[in-house]
Amino acid sequence: MTDFDTLAASFHRFAEVEVPSGDCPLYETLALAVANDHDLLELASHRRDGQPIANMLFGAVHFLLARVPDEPLATHYQTISGAMPGGDPRQLFREFCLSHRQAIIGILQTRMVQTNEVRRSACLLPAFAEVANRAGKPLTLIEIGPSAGLNLVFDRYQYDYGRGIAAGPPDSPVRINSDSRGTLQPVSHMPPVVARLGIDLNPLDVRNDDEMDWLRALVWPDHTDRLALLNAAIEVVQREPPMLIGGDVFELLPALIAEAGPESEVCVFATFVLNQFTEEMRARLRQLLLASASSREVSLVVMGFSEFISMQPELPFEGSMWLARLGPEGRSATRLARCHHHGRWIDWAPEEFELRW
Repeated sequence: MTDFDTLAASFHRFAEVEVPSGDCPLYETLALAVANDHDLLELASHRRDGQPIANMLFGAVHFLLARVPDEPLATHYQTISGAMPGGDPRQLFREFCLSHRQAIIGILQTRMVQTNEVRRSACLLPAFAEVANRAGKPLTLIEIGPSAGLNLVFDRYQYDYGRGIAAGPPDSPVRINSDSRGTLQPVSHMPPVVARLGIDLNPLDVRNDDEMDWLRALVWPDHTDRLALLNAAIEVVQREPPMLIGGDVFELLPALIAEAGPESEVCVFATFVLNQFTEEMRARLRQLLLASASSREVSLVVMGFSEFISMQPELPFEGSMWLARLGPEGRSATRLARCHHHGRWIDWAPEEFELRW
């Protein structure tokens, strides 16, 4: 039996927490409308277990709407119309959902939320540099939940942190702006990488147009800058995609760690994916990492659901960046920075903590 109260609460939370302070007015308005609409809640309930319900419904509509840009609802989507919207979108959204009900259900039952926020690389870059500096070795990068793997090739992008702080190839067509806050410089050089791998239940192929359209549909329609950055990164990565492996992280990760050459530092990382794990899965992942680190050092970088390392709850979508160092001789935890969940700013201020695994 569908629990409509729980579904409604999810959409209220999305409007009040996940799109705060006018970050996406369209989705804030629509989320509140869906929360009070029995038919739309029932439609949204068809998403796969464990998938964020609001993201899935809005992504499905965005995906379909991009294929019929003459629909009246499309005028409210800046990523489609290219113009600032006007008027009330709620009735148009409802009519579109009900008239495309079966197509939306098909998407909800077959796809997953697999955002690949390129600007998060501005936060990952200094974290990877920190890992390489501490280890004195180049990196073997292994991403959990890489989606299309756009963050795995962070070193192909150009970065501008403001205040004269820059990094990356100056001729890159991907230019990432991220405001450096605080007093410490987040990065001074590009860390060397000898291997880059990703593990995903359903990796997305940058050379598959349909899969890239789904990735674009997960971008919030008010965020045209994010879409432009995504398109630029897709074009860069298509030239030489990283290796993405489809399968279960618990089955694949131990072997990938063990096979990494001793001349490199294994750096496992995850950005806003561990929130989709159950607590049992998170506990299993901690034990897997500790077991892998019994014979060699493993670094773990986490952005989003940072309590995986800190073991302390934090504000939703705070975007703290944490580093755990695991090895035969001990373990440690460092909160490297606080950062915007989409990477729009970073406050680099490393602080050591006890790792309580």
